[in-house]
Amino acid sequence: MSRRHAKSHLLQASRGCLLLLLPLLALGLSSSAGAQHHAPKLAREQIQNLEQQWRTATLAGDASAMDKLLAEDYVGISWTGQVNTKAMQLDRIRTRTVVVQQMDLSDTKIKVVGPVAIVTTRATVKGTNDGSDIAGDFRYTRVYQRVPSGGWRITNFEATRIPSGERMHRHEPPPT
Repeated sequence: MSRRHAKSHLLQASRGCLLLLLPLLALGLSSSAGAQHHAPKLAREQIQNLEQQWRTATLAGDASAMDKLLAEDYVGISWTGQVNTKAMQLDRIRTRTVVVQQMDLSDTKIKVVGPVAIVTTRATVKGTNDGSDIAGDFRYTRVYQRVPSGGWRITNFEATRIPSGERMHRHEPPPT
């Protein structure tokens, strides 16, 4: 076989291999795209589960469960403007400084952006904080961050009391 003929044969074989590999590469890319498409859905399901764990731990006053949910750099801001670190929040739970007897959640929205999930929810709460009644309606934002192990931890929390009155509940602009 001449060199020219051998090169031609090698080129044809290479083209044949490439033609066989292209569909496999396309299949791999489409399954990767499919996995990326399903990733936010899976993340939202994981966050929904963690939100339920958080609610259960809050109602039970379970500092151990809450410890597993909160990131080491957690910062929470209460509806009164009080800033709490993870250690402070766990202490408030252990000492029963904050006690939540009832919590009904609605209008929950979960937005996943890469390794961050942002949850907004409306909560109707009954309980006490430093012995004072905290019954009422609130909106809160909770931020989760994916950790290297693949799980999620709560990094931030902020709550705002919803003023009483129908106008504020219907999301209408204030009267002029």
